[in-house]
Amino acid sequence: MRVTKLTIAALAAVAGLSLTACDNGEDIAADPQPAASSPAAPSTGGADTDQDQDQEGAAAGTGSDEDGTADACRTDELEVTASDVTIEGDTVGTVAVEFTNGGGRDCTLTGYAGVDLKTNAGSLSAERTGEEAPSVVLKDGKSVWFAVTYPVNDSGGSGARITGLVVTPPNETKSVTLDWPGTGSLPVTDGSGTPVKVGPIGSAGQGG
Repeated sequence: MRVTKLTIAALAAVAGLSLTACDNGEDIAADPQPAASSPAAPSTGGADTDQDQDQEGAAAGTGSDEDGTADACRTDELEVTASDVTIEGDTVGTVAVEFTNGGGRDCTLTGYAGVDLKTNAGSLSAERTGEEAPSVVLKDGKSVWFAVTYPVNDSGGSGARITGLVVTPPNETKSVTLDWPGTGSLPVTDGSGTPVKVGPIGSAGQGG
């Protein structure tokens, strides 16, 4: 069963969250290496040149059905990984989520993936950026990326600890759960801070 969604503002009201600075002054850090996907129960830039080349090839291909277009990519056909691509000094962190087609056929990804951050205070759903959401034909063996941006916790407090990243491919209901590769906590704000946002398919991997 999908957990209840919270906003960053709502996190401030959850018992156990403290804005008091940690006594030892240590930051909560996550493994910066890409996190491989693992199946989950059904639920609702800084990229390198290789990513640019693969993403340029993502929209090529003739498709798989009779009218020359590819059927939608299914969760089980995609390898999903995530990596931290935040540029040092940025006040907003960026995680690039990669879909690699391993289904043995071309398939189509259209629009936005679903993104939820698992925290010690509950699940937080990312907001869509509102950018144009194109349809991408992903060739077998090729990859495409999208960006997740989030506020960096520089408040000096412990904030809300991030414990995982849940990704649902566009037009799918089956999700995968990843380790979170970005900064280990979110600031707890009054709602005026920068929310967690997700870009459309193709919004990372070409410097985005």
